Amino acid sequence: MVFWQEKTLEQMTPREWESLCDGCGQCCLHKLEDEDTGAFYYTEVACELLDIDCARCSDYKHRKKRVPECLKLSVADVEHFHWLPSNCAYRLLADGEPLPAWHPLVSGNRQTVIDAGQSVIGRVISETEVSEEDLEEHVIYWVE
Repeated sequence: MVFWQEKTLEQMTPREWESLCDGCGQCCLHKLEDEDTGAFYYTEVACELLDIDCARCSDYKHRKKRVPECLKLSVADVEHFHWLPSNCAYRLLADGEPLPAWHPLVSGNRQTVIDAGQSVIGRVISETEVSEEDLEEHVIYWVE
């Protein structure tokens, strides 16, 4: 057994919690919410801090200061994880589901995220290239 199978999200250390992130970058995409249904729609438009060539935040340590609307996931917010992609480790574990075989904690290799088509690398554009009022034109359907 490994920590994510033995512990609840609440029992994890900060280091274990952070290691759940597979580095796909999907949570860094702008999302639109349908006010009538509450459904979320992902766009191909990434936060300005996301390095779209490697799907990593370019200033992770200071991201909340530089992008105040950036959401820091915490165990206190588990009930609100429905906006995360359905394949996100935080959401999967919160729902009692296993991690997928391509997750780096399972595979032992970060490349499996890319090989499995889960990464945003080569698939998104920076928010610096799109005006906010045009976000609806950039909705994607490869993130669920």
